[in-house]
Amino acid sequence: MAGSPQYIRNLNENLIMDGLIATGAMSRADISRQTGLSKPTVSSAIEHLIERNLVLETGRADNAQGRKATLIRFNETAYYVCGIDIGATRIRIALSDLNGEIMDYRTYPTLSVQSGDRAGTAILDVLRSHMDEILTENQLNWEQIRCVGFGIPGVVVPESGDIDRIVAPLEGLEKLLSLESLSGAFPCEVILENDVNLAALGEYRGGAAAESNLFVFFSIGTGTGAGIMVNGQLLRGMGGLTGELAEMLMEEGRRRLEDVLSADGLMELARRHLDASLLKDPDSGIEGLREHLTPEKLFEAARSGETQAVQTLKQYSQMIASALRHICVVLAPHLIVLGGGIGGNGDVLLPFLRQIVSEQFPAQPTLICSELGERAVVTGAVQVALQQTMLNLQQEALE
Repeated sequence: MAGSPQYIRNLNENLIMDGLIATGAMSRADISRQTGLSKPTVSSAIEHLIERNLVLETGRADNAQGRKATLIRFNETAYYVCGIDIGATRIRIALSDLNGEIMDYRTYPTLSVQSGDRAGTAILDVLRSHMDEILTENQLNWEQIRCVGFGIPGVVVPESGDIDRIVAPLEGLEKLLSLESLSGAFPCEVILENDVNLAALGEYRGGAAAESNLFVFFSIGTGTGAGIMVNGQLLRGMGGLTGELAEMLMEEGRRRLEDVLSADGLMELARRHLDASLLKDPDSGIEGLREHLTPEKLFEAARSGETQAVQTLKQYSQMIASALRHICVVLAPHLIVLGGGIGGNGDVLLPFLRQIVSEQFPAQPTLICSELGERAVVTGAVQVALQQTMLNLQQEALE
């Protein structure tokens, strides 16, 4: 009950724990000075936190004089959280302690998707198997895992955790990857979020957008999408649709942005350029590039100075800039972070884009690439799992 001695005691415990997380190990006297709580109140709260395994006594303070005081620190290994990025081609899993320190990180191929419940159930079984393996090798068990954050390349309805749409390679798994389904497959709390939103959060917490108060994470790869953060909060909008740039119309309203800018769209553009070049000069020496074309090979060719590859990516950058201009006119963000399998090639794309921005944009944000790279989504997934876990621990103290 609010105002009761137990309620006040638990508020004090949360205040002490916050101080230890922010400051590090402190003596009881230091905690008393920092929090303004009396020494007897601090000692009583510390004893209860030790019983809950949330703080530990560790060593002695380096006092100049007198008896050495025992130091108290937050126990970051009391529990653990996980982040899982279910991508179109790769699954990425990170195990973290309560300080957000990544203890283990692994990648696995995403299973080929087939229709039917058995295929979806197999994916859940494989995810659980990967997690079991990681826990076993880190000498942990599921009772020590408080929360798992999942990122998926689709629209997650905030109110229900249902998946409204998903990237093409995972179509058919909307129900099996829903919050309800994942919660039934894992013996801990589960959070489900759009992958690009999580990438934006990851970059904000510890990447290229650290503490930026208005920025856009624009992901270009198998699919396209944007995560938008304002004052540290993700914008989700009606039905979680904020940032679904895939539905923006390009090329005079004829094609969806995702069809134009995704990996498939880039390959289509590149083939047109290469075919036109071969018609003009059959001996140009680009037959090999055309025959074995992939986004990776296209960027490699551009880095090597291959003319058609450079021209293709220059035109492609114009198309990216067209989408960014619409974003900038509406939001005027201070910063745009490019990520994803294609967007992460900043050494090639950014010089083109920055020139276009400087010449054509009324609002000119800073353009940079993701610092976290392929770990951006899983880093954000760890962060949401960690936030939820710390909130739960505080609420448990108040119950």
